Amino acid sequence: MAKKNKITFRIPNLFSPVPILSILLAVASFLLGMLVLKIHYVERDVSKKFDDATAALTTKMAPQQQLPPIVSIDNIKDVFSNNEIIKFGDAKNKLLFVIIGDPSCPYCQAANGTNPELSKKMGDQFTIVSNGGTYISPVQEMRKLTESGKASLAYIYQNGHGAGEMAMKSLFCAYEQKKFWETNDKLNTDAGYNLINNDVKNDKTASTKMADFLSNILDSSVLKKCMDDGKYDSYLASNQKLASSLGANGTPGFFINANTFPGAVNWDNMKNAVDEALK
Repeated sequence: MAKKNKITFRIPNLFSPVPILSILLAVASFLLGMLVLKIHYVERDVSKKFDDATAALTTKMAPQQQLPPIVSIDNIKDVFSNNEIIKFGDAKNKLLFVIIGDPSCPYCQAANGTNPELSKKMGDQFTIVSNGGTYISPVQEMRKLTESGKASLAYIYQNGHGAGEMAMKSLFCAYEQKKFWETNDKLNTDAGYNLINNDVKNDKTASTKMADFLSNILDSSVLKKCMDDGKYDSYLASNQKLASSLGANGTPGFFINANTFPGAVNWDNMKNAVDEALK
């Protein structure tokens, strides 16, 4: 009788280390693939959001990055047709000066040349000639040429240092009474600078202090009334708008015809433009 072969079935041991490791590796590979895919989509989404945000920010900032306007001689001549500024002479002169200033500005004080104490504190480059330095006031030189009839001059207020509103109103009032230069020079002294920046600032109730300070130049009661009635409040705003239209973004600033001189520039560095205009 033939012997039958016995067939034996083996059931794999599911708890053997090898199958478990294989399963874990497969699961890990699947999860890793999903993670990589998710990271890809997240990166793509973040990149798009970043690009969109950058584009939006660039669009928003674009107006602030515009170049300053190019100022022509016609623009400077137009300044002299404005009746809300301080001006001497008209646009017919060959030599036209425009000063952008703020009485509370230390560099405007240096440029005026009548506050040697402050100028010396600001460094050698602003120490005036009468104090042993080399700095020549552009404002005083412009004033001389204007008073001699060789030039016309316009003074435009800009809020460069934030505390000059009341002082500027006193200058408008002084201009009305034909006492601008005397008032301007007294405000541009060490005592005037301290009064403007520490005692008066933009306080509309401080007109008495300003009037008392200028009492040797202007009638105190007349000046106080002029400052208190608000007649020049709108001039402060219109002056700043005009200064901005000329591209001025700080004080002081000077124009000699269409030549621009930002900052408290030494007169020596302006003379060539003056000589050229007077040819």
